[in-house]
Amino acid sequence: MTHLLRGKQAGIQGDFSAGLASDLFAIDEITRYGINSQISQIAYDPVQSLLAVGTNDTKFGHGQIYVFGQKRVSVTFQIPGKASVKFLRFCSDRIICLDSKNNLSMYSLESKKLINEYSPPAAVTAVETDSSLDYALIGTASGEVIAYDMDREAMAPFRLPHFWKEQNPRAMATPIVSLQLHPRDVGTLLIGYSEGAVIYSFKQNKATKFLHYRLTPGAPGGDLDPAVWKMDRSPKLTQALWHPTGTFVLTGHEDSSLVFWDPTQARIVMARTLQDTKIDQPGAVTSIQSAQNGKGTMAVKEPLFKIAWCANKDPDDTGILVAGGAPTNLPTKGLTFFELGRTPVYATSSWQLISDHFENPKRQRVLPTPPNVSVVNFCLIPRTSPHFAGAQDPIAALALLSSGELITLSFPSGLPITPTNQLHVSLTFVHPFVNHVALSSVERTRWLGMTEKRAHGPPILSGGAEGPSPLRRFETRSVVQTAHVDGTVRLWDCGHGDEVENSSLLQADVARAVGRFDHIEVAQTSLAGGSGELACGLRSGEVIVFRWSHNRHAGQEPPSPKPNNPNGLTDVSDRMDPSLSDGLFPFTLLDQHDGHVTALKLSDVGFLAAGFEGGSLAIVDLRGPALIYNSSVADFVRQEKKGAFRRNSQQGSPKPDWSTTLEFSVMTLDGDDYSSICLHVGTNQGHVATFRILPDPSGRYTVQFAGSINLESPVIHIAPLNADNGTHAYAYQSTVSQLRSGLKVPGFLLAVAQLSVRIFKPATNKGAHRTWDDALCDRAAVVRYEGATGGHALVVLFGTGQARAFSIPGLRDLGAAPISPILDPRRLGDACIAPNGEILGWTGPSELALLTVWGVGGGTGAGKTPAPPPSSSSAPLSSSVSPVLPRKEPTSTTITTSEDTLLNPELLIAPRPTISNMQWIAGTQYITPADMDVLIGGPERPPSRRMVAQARADEQQRRAAGRAGASSSSASAAAGARAEAVGQQDEGYWAYMQRQINERTEKLGIMGDSMDKLETNSAGWADDVGKFVNRQKRNLVMGAMKSKFGL
Repeated sequence: MTHLLRGKQAGIQGDFSAGLASDLFAIDEITRYGINSQISQIAYDPVQSLLAVGTNDTKFGHGQIYVFGQKRVSVTFQIPGKASVKFLRFCSDRIICLDSKNNLSMYSLESKKLINEYSPPAAVTAVETDSSLDYALIGTASGEVIAYDMDREAMAPFRLPHFWKEQNPRAMATPIVSLQLHPRDVGTLLIGYSEGAVIYSFKQNKATKFLHYRLTPGAPGGDLDPAVWKMDRSPKLTQALWHPTGTFVLTGHEDSSLVFWDPTQARIVMARTLQDTKIDQPGAVTSIQSAQNGKGTMAVKEPLFKIAWCANKDPDDTGILVAGGAPTNLPTKGLTFFELGRTPVYATSSWQLISDHFENPKRQRVLPTPPNVSVVNFCLIPRTSPHFAGAQDPIAALALLSSGELITLSFPSGLPITPTNQLHVSLTFVHPFVNHVALSSVERTRWLGMTEKRAHGPPILSGGAEGPSPLRRFETRSVVQTAHVDGTVRLWDCGHGDEVENSSLLQADVARAVGRFDHIEVAQTSLAGGSGELACGLRSGEVIVFRWSHNRHAGQEPPSPKPNNPNGLTDVSDRMDPSLSDGLFPFTLLDQHDGHVTALKLSDVGFLAAGFEGGSLAIVDLRGPALIYNSSVADFVRQEKKGAFRRNSQQGSPKPDWSTTLEFSVMTLDGDDYSSICLHVGTNQGHVATFRILPDPSGRYTVQFAGSINLESPVIHIAPLNADNGTHAYAYQSTVSQLRSGLKVPGFLLAVAQLSVRIFKPATNKGAHRTWDDALCDRAAVVRYEGATGGHALVVLFGTGQARAFSIPGLRDLGAAPISPILDPRRLGDACIAPNGEILGWTGPSELALLTVWGVGGGTGAGKTPAPPPSSSSAPLSSSVSPVLPRKEPTSTTITTSEDTLLNPELLIAPRPTISNMQWIAGTQYITPADMDVLIGGPERPPSRRMVAQARADEQQRRAAGRAGASSSSASAAAGARAEAVGQQDEGYWAYMQRQINERTEKLGIMGDSMDKLETNSAGWADDVGKFVNRQKRNLVMGAMKSKFGL
């Protein structure tokens, strides 16, 4: 009977939840956005234009692999067991992953499934793959190299011993730290041990060169401590890599030394750091004095995290990109890029010229990153080629910072690239981190028209294809606003598990609108779904309004901003982003100077309300714009009396009171005979105040205080409802336009506080209420069931990790379900509840889950265990008040298979670069990928699946050509050519080498014949010249004699 009395007390006759049964309330997960844990590895495939991101196993989630393509294309692979991703790379149509548990996993881009998992017999420290090979070369901690046949899914018989023992027999087990195949000769492997590097030749089956970096006493090396210079030492190697043409070798060491080698002589060309050169020579002058600060303390250098030897379209035009290696006290940090320019011709250049090439680069620059963080890893974005270690003609660099964030920089200029519409929306959660999220409903037609035009470079991700999705389920779209730590606000449609028609993102630059780029932290956002306007409130006290507009001065930098008007409005329409042609531009700014913004609401009809920590409340009419109300909460909220108890003279001053929630409505207030625009304000002390916004004869609007009530605890949510049908009584544009014709909206308020809920007719009617049985409410909203029965319900999220539904207006229990297995119970206060029953909440620091309360009880389908069945409607809440819950342990289940397509089989990988003709004629033995199959897989290895597929494709092409009426002669010629090609593929390794020698001998013989002919022709020409000279001499003598005798 209690719920019946509540409806009567509120003055509401109907039951707006009559069609809702308890079995309708069930939590289902729709989708997820963001990254579940800390990013550890990044990989890029320029052929398929896909980006892969691997994560660590942390308390927030297990290690996973995300593969992103164009628009919303996304596929997630689960790492077997609880492990972190240590190595990640694309290889043809596979993804190769090495995890922290020493497991090598292969995933198929075509089937989007785990192909195979292999546990090597020793600890893996390095992995090398090549798109032209079916093998993964694995370096171990014992110094051996083994091979795994990815096509046969088994170990290959190939194994290399610990070569460094040949250089130092006393050396213990030296781990391999890096492996890299020669960029032009696949038959040469660079093995980096912790003590030095070794060049191994597959064709000679032996180590040909040893590169050992040793510093004699007096050589500074990369150490900053002069006391170390007096010792004979060998800094440990951290990475070894080839020049893009294989002409030189670069090794990086733990003392930040960069050593350039001549691999033909195993000789050091140049040893340097980022600042100093010739550091391997005793007495070399270094910049150690500049590395000390004013107190004389010694600076510490960062380790060399990663090195990449980049190449332009011409592989001889190179540069080196270095992460780390700089002193920690440098004011500017980032990636260091050495632009070397065109490499000198090795055969014709002097040793001094080659040494100067690495000592004095054409240009050295720093690609800046945010302050107080370091780049610990990066991934280059090549334009087209996957060869040259993925570093040929890069257009951008995606850097991983020590904070776990990502930053995209143009290459080689180093300008920051916004991830908006360049990367997947999930990557924007860590580009940089998100500190605030809000959810708004926007009309579908308006959202389809909100597509910004921004100047940007070539797209980074253009691969993959989105899978089929159900047609749109609602005419309103759920638009998410994410505020990032750099002052950027991004808007995007999270969908309803249906087709997202407009998948592009919008970006609003709050820092540019405010006029400064430091101390920018967005605390509140509000999006008006009817007008498309956006309001952002900062912790520094400013409120900025953005409007959709066109930039007539696109491409031109705006003038320097003028100072903001304190305690008033400032026109900021000239602070436009020059790279944006159409989009959200700043309109006006309110600088209140009264603490950070605690509540913000932008209505569809041109009114803005903002509450501040100092207690002030400001209302702005955007038609001017004009500030039509500016007062304090203490001025209109009356103090509640305590009955017969008398105040003690020693009682402290009243607690500060500020706005916590704001809402605009159109309804008839208690005692009025007309409807008006109303503003409802909830405060942290439990007050709910109501204001009328009425037109003034002067053409403006005035604000009148109508009254308030007290709920005794902080107000969480205010929902204005229509008393006739239970729908929301918001200030819609269609409703406000009918006020002049005498429209009356009978309404009531449903105000939810931390400890109770109240239904009443504003402004001062007490109505009916219910307490929350000793549990604290974190978030609440009124939702509608879109099924056949319809109906409205109040959905409440409690700090105990439980979601409950209550009827309106009786507030009886409709259902309950635990939500903590999916969402982080500590962040339920940051969750958002949409009017259709969808919940957007945090599962971790950088991942959001989209749920629905009108599910089928399937729980979580995207990587979490199914939720327990909902409890009965009479089940009480937890008896504890807001307990501090331990963070849930991430579960280990299978990720739901995505319907998106990743692999495009029509995109072919370009042939691997080979040695030059002059190198081949000079005697360099070239090993083909087919030879590597014999050398690594053995002579008994059957044809790979790729070879079988190619043969099948050739056969299908032959049959198609035959059906097209190809002539028998051409068909036989083609068959002969294929037979010859197949014969060459099936021949053994030694037969192949014999054929190569014969071909080279034949070509050398042809060249010898040409030289003999040249010698013969030259001798004949000399004889002809001699005869001509003798003839001329004879004619001269005979002419003289004839003239003497008068003949």
